[in-house]
Amino acid sequence: MIHRILEPSTSRSFFLFGARATGKTTFLSHQWGHGHHYINLLLDSWESRYFRNPDQLIDDLKSLKHKPRWIVIDEIQKIPKLLDTVHQLIETTDFKFVLTGSSARKLKRGAANLLAGRAFHYEMFPLTHRELDKDFDLQNVLEWGSLPNLLSLKNADRLEYLYAYTKTYLKEEILQEQVVRQAGPFRMFLEVAAQMNGKLLNFAKMARGLGVDTKTVQSYFQALEDTLIGKMLPAYTKSARKSVMKQPKFYLFDLGVKRAMDASLGNKISQKTSAYGEAFEHFIVLEAIRLNSYCRKHYSIFHYQTSAGGEVDLVLQKARQTIAVEVKSTERIDRAEVQLLERSASALSPQAIYYLSRDPVASKIGKVYCLHWQDFFKEVF
Repeated sequence: MIHRILEPSTSRSFFLFGARATGKTTFLSHQWGHGHHYINLLLDSWESRYFRNPDQLIDDLKSLKHKPRWIVIDEIQKIPKLLDTVHQLIETTDFKFVLTGSSARKLKRGAANLLAGRAFHYEMFPLTHRELDKDFDLQNVLEWGSLPNLLSLKNADRLEYLYAYTKTYLKEEILQEQVVRQAGPFRMFLEVAAQMNGKLLNFAKMARGLGVDTKTVQSYFQALEDTLIGKMLPAYTKSARKSVMKQPKFYLFDLGVKRAMDASLGNKISQKTSAYGEAFEHFIVLEAIRLNSYCRKHYSIFHYQTSAGGEVDLVLQKARQTIAVEVKSTERIDRAEVQLLERSASALSPQAIYYLSRDPVASKIGKVYCLHWQDFFKEVF
């Protein structure tokens, strides 16, 4: 059993969001599965019971012979109006709620009651290297990602699982939920989005290639964010200098899903190749996003790049603290790259600059701390 490092409140109601198959239900069944009342809105019996009359929940809970302390409602986005009833129950009873969802989009679009101040918000992701612990294998994660269900599958079954995930969920269920309206362009967009993973986005150029307008492409990316399939990494804009490029980057939530989307799944990723470097950077960015959330560090995360060619892969910022991070998949530190990083990061006036790699020996060159990537996460998160 994998120990998840998410530690939600034990005294307040909360939302637990996360893409499908990230392990929300398994986590809750272990943490809140005994002595609690469980409602799964993915099941027709539960959805039909509350869809037309959300207040039926009040009568159902009153009728319970043994009063549970926690009420778990899985996939709450299926019935957004049910949140008004939950709000009332939080205000008038001692019940505490765990509300899970794989899409915040339907809640936002339906102007759902998100219980501001009455329920905390958490997010669950694919497994981190800390959660995998002794089972962590970098090469394996770069090639297959880290969705929990993959742990029990052989490679051939992993292949089928991830392709099924992209077909049945990304290409069908998102369309069925009317997150997007045009099936053809959206399906083509998914492959393009995977190919552009971690690269500067030019929405106008992508729109021309897909035969749609720029706003449509932007709405597609928003749909992936709202359904928790990826995160937009905005450009850091401390100043309005013309040299700073404003395009954002987009990172899909799992490396295996990304490779299924761009049809590269099953191909070995060899070290010292551009594909390995891109996958390693993707992995580090995802770990930063996940651990930032789990450890409640509350950093805002950006990228930074100038037209002169300098770049910083990650900028972590909160209050007056700025941390600049460059990611390289090399096993040995490149002094010239470190010095370039220091020059590129100087405009950010960071409190710390890190050069992450697979080199096990830590060093400091100029103002740059050169660390093995795992040591960085221990130090910062």
